[in-house]
Amino acid sequence: MKFVFFSISFSIFLNIAFASESISNNLQPVLAETSKTIERPSRRTIDKTIEKLFQSGADGVPQFLKKWRNKQVWFNSKDNQFFFGPDKRGVISLVDIDTGVVIGPIPSRSFKQIKPNSGVRSIIDAALVKFQLSDPNPKTRALALETLERNANKGQLKSLRESIESETNVKLKVRKERLERLLTITYGDSASERISAIESFNGDVGIDVRARLNPLISTTRSVVTLLPKDKNVARTLRVGIDISYKEAHSELAGAGLAPKPIKKDARDAAIIANSIGGKVGTIKLANLDTEATRNEAYRSLAEEGKVPPYLTQAELNTLVRSHIFLEIYAEPDARVTTAALSTLSRTKGAIGINQLIDLLLDALSLTSIYFLAAVGLAITFGVMRVINMAHGEFIMIGAYTGYVVQQFITNHTLSIVVALPMAFLITFIAGVIMERLVIRHLMHRPLETLLATFGISIALQQLAKNIFGTQAVPLTAPSWLDGSLVFNDIVSISYIRIAIIILAIIFCILLLYILRKTRLGLEVRAVTQNQSMASVMGVNPDRINLLTFGLGSGIAGIAGVAIGLFAQVTSELGANYIVQSFMTVVVGGVGSIVGTLAGAGMIGSLQKVIEWFNPSNTLAAQTYMIIFVIVFIQFRPRGIIALRGRAAED
Repeated sequence: MKFVFFSISFSIFLNIAFASESISNNLQPVLAETSKTIERPSRRTIDKTIEKLFQSGADGVPQFLKKWRNKQVWFNSKDNQFFFGPDKRGVISLVDIDTGVVIGPIPSRSFKQIKPNSGVRSIIDAALVKFQLSDPNPKTRALALETLERNANKGQLKSLRESIESETNVKLKVRKERLERLLTITYGDSASERISAIESFNGDVGIDVRARLNPLISTTRSVVTLLPKDKNVARTLRVGIDISYKEAHSELAGAGLAPKPIKKDARDAAIIANSIGGKVGTIKLANLDTEATRNEAYRSLAEEGKVPPYLTQAELNTLVRSHIFLEIYAEPDARVTTAALSTLSRTKGAIGINQLIDLLLDALSLTSIYFLAAVGLAITFGVMRVINMAHGEFIMIGAYTGYVVQQFITNHTLSIVVALPMAFLITFIAGVIMERLVIRHLMHRPLETLLATFGISIALQQLAKNIFGTQAVPLTAPSWLDGSLVFNDIVSISYIRIAIIILAIIFCILLLYILRKTRLGLEVRAVTQNQSMASVMGVNPDRINLLTFGLGSGIAGIAGVAIGLFAQVTSELGANYIVQSFMTVVVGGVGSIVGTLAGAGMIGSLQKVIEWFNPSNTLAAQTYMIIFVIVFIQFRPRGIIALRGRAAED
């Protein structure tokens, strides 16, 4: 303890010595004057304490506030002095706030650690914003802006305005200017200034704008006898139209202008509780079998003062007619609320347009997924007229291939680059094997082919369960595909879906090139149009069938990798897309790449529109789509783009 007192005395001596140089700028005397509120800070006193510290002009106020917020301020009650120190107990070293002289090591129990609660710390954070807005470090300025965006007051608007002119970072300057206009809406000095800020956001769909404007047009109900001239009245309410008589009675009761409404249960309980000898006044309980007699009995009790007063319907009607029911804006200035309503009206239109754009992006994303899932089926079905119910399982095999590759290649970008051709190769081989062992022997027998491929799909699902289990396995996208491309608070699209859209475009162009510019494509089109004639011209239909089935299966494998990046990879993954794939092919037109793209666009857009009207029921969307397809093929049985040539007659 002697050492502690010696250290404190030495600190005081040093303080006096240094004070002779710049006593007017020392912080310690200012802290001593406000020591009680600093030692025991509360949300009620903290604002005045911080204001006094800033007004003192003493050096080191921002640093003190930071240390205070971080629980790194210690207090010596005997000498009424504060020190900086670590947020821990035991043997510590303290630093004099003005001189920087180190005191210690000393036991922490000799001093009191100042520990402000979370509420006080939030107020200190807000006070520090003034200095952080002009900090040389851009990260510090950004953090200060985030603090203001979450919680700002009128006093911080001036500091924000002062920091805008000196801001060198373009992005931060744009954020500051936007925030300044938002704060002006609430804290502007004049109505014209606030209106100008409000009008600057015409058509802006930002949530922060609506968060500032909506409180201005919020209303509360009021009941008066004369229209007030000092209130910003939103509208007059008509009893029986805008509000019910029951609501009007509640408003009157809330304003102390009428007795509180009495519920029937409470009325009956009061009658029974006040009955004497089986009577309520002169009325027997046995005669209280109608609403009129019960009301009469209750009123007699009210007249005697035994129960709360009761208001008859006629009395209520008279009272309602003698009063005016209003909705009054929270914002007292009518010009401001008019500007807010006008801006919000324009904003609603912009919101509708942006919601439509967002819906179109979702539809485009779903279109690309359905195209990748269905294009292989379209090629196979167009050439071979084979209904392959196992097509979904090739999608599943592709997804599991991506998962297996990631078990050996931990770099997610490289693993996806490897997985795409690997999935194509594996599913191509699987398709070739299936064509050789099953499909070839069941050509032109659609029912047997349908049953056989359905059985193969079940077998492949069970095989996947045996190998990988029944739980979903992860297929992780590269980190550069994390997040979304955000245009505003409404329109955004994930980078994974953008990548799938690009992949679908690449495959569409590649397939069109193969089918229209290569010999293989020529032979495929020939077999599709007229297999017999193609055979006479030297084309080997068996070879084309084999390559076509393998190509369709390989594309399904690539689709599986793409789908697995955002969907759960399970044995049922492909089964979830087989119905949509068949609908896409039927609607688009059998054997047409462009038709498949058009069918995918129609099915994807329709599903998103249905989900937009009923977002909680995706099963309903699928049901409506099936109904739509049934109706559609009644009017256009060959799809959007019908197959040309003799094959179209088959």
